[in-house]
Amino acid sequence: SSQLPDGQVLPLPSVILGELGKDPQNPTVCFYGHVDVQPAKKEDGWNTDPYTLTEIDGNLYGRGATDNKGPVLAWINAVETSFLIFMQAMPVNFKFVIEGMEEAGSLGLEKLLEEENQSFFSDVDYIVMSDNLWLSNRKPALTYGSRGNACFFVEVK
Repeated sequence: SSQLPDGQVLPLPSVILGELGKDPQNPTVCFYGHVDVQPAKKEDGWNTDPYTLTEIDGNLYGRGATDNKGPVLAWINAVETSFLIFMQAMPVNFKFVIEGMEEAGSLGLEKLLEEENQSFFSDVDYIVMSDNLWLSNRKPALTYGSRGNACFFVEVK
């Protein structure tokens, strides 16, 4: 929950934790994404209702289509296609973390990570952040590091 300045306490949306596969011989990849969006109005320059996913000439338009509902759905569809449709043995175990408070600073996520560190997250080998930028409308970026993830030790004599 989150407390407002006037003392009112609001419940936070649940974080979805999902997993597929538990083979200890395989590495575990955890995919992170969010499904909340920044506010929008049609007057802001939208040609369609921002909260109604609309297809125009094969392109999808709607609030969150790229940040970040589309990428979250892409990972889920990729796993479904590989595993359920083609019935291929998966070379990795999958875990998913999908939250609804990223646009407000991921309220409650740090506490959940600490609580689940020794259980749900204990076997995670790799993390894929699907909340990312595009260099152009045809070139997504592949980010191999992000702020806040630097660990080092310095000794000065």
